[in-house]
Amino acid sequence: MSGTSSGAVVVGFDLSESSRRAVRWAARESAGRGRSLLLVHVLTWPFEEHAAIRVPGEGNVVEPLQQALRRELAGLVEECHEVDPRMEVRSELPFGDPVQVLAAMAVDAELLVLGGPQLEAAVGLGATSAELLATRGGSPVVVVRDGRDIAESAPVVVGVDGSATSRAAIGFAFDFASRNRCDLVGVHAWSDLPLDPFSWVGKWELPWSEVREDAEGLVAESLAGWGERYPDVKVRRVVTPEKPRQALLREAEQASLLVVGSHGRGRVRRSLLGSVSHAVVNRAPCPVAVLRAA
Repeated sequence: MSGTSSGAVVVGFDLSESSRRAVRWAARESAGRGRSLLLVHVLTWPFEEHAAIRVPGEGNVVEPLQQALRRELAGLVEECHEVDPRMEVRSELPFGDPVQVLAAMAVDAELLVLGGPQLEAAVGLGATSAELLATRGGSPVVVVRDGRDIAESAPVVVGVDGSATSRAAIGFAFDFASRNRCDLVGVHAWSDLPLDPFSWVGKWELPWSEVREDAEGLVAESLAGWGERYPDVKVRRVVTPEKPRQALLREAEQASLLVVGSHGRGRVRRSLLGSVSHAVVNRAPCPVAVLRAA
């Protein structure tokens, strides 16, 4: 399964408007990376493609559905060629579970791109996207939600915390910023407190200047060397005692892309994804790239 996606940008398509936006985003990213693009719609028909049991009329339903989907995918392939006529664009229509099929393709893919639903405050990410993000390892995952259009030259925002996944996110963000000629904003927020830290700073006898100095040192160390590798990328650093999700979402308001590393642990899906990753994927107004733990 993964051999067909080796080195390609893979994008899942489910006929929704958000997945169409994801296809357009993936086409631009494929062109920028010089990679082939693979459009995938996974058929979740109740009967497996090679199941021994058949029901009367089943073939009469599946075949027209496949033909309609192939026409839909062919139209999308043409749209992608409008981005770059030289780009190799393929489409596949496999049977199976979307999570399993796309996760297998993501193992050797350059990037996995998914659409996300229009979300209200209390609504979670779609099941397929959430489960794929919670899967460890594989290529980075980008979720493209419905939302307002933001200029491609808007800055890319990346979360910085000194971890291995954060380092991977920083590399991803610098590469994206350089190719798209945009600035980079590195954000480090250190508060996991249940209350607003700003209202309590004056009451606590803590060396806040030392805390900030340590935080700024961590950011400087994390970003060290990348400026030399990408001298064309202008960098702005944000160090704040806010909660990470608050700082990232604020900076993402005017961003073209938000990049985070996932540090999830535990048994439940949200813990596997990580609370910060879960929050920004669901609420950020721009596309979100998640670099998953190995």
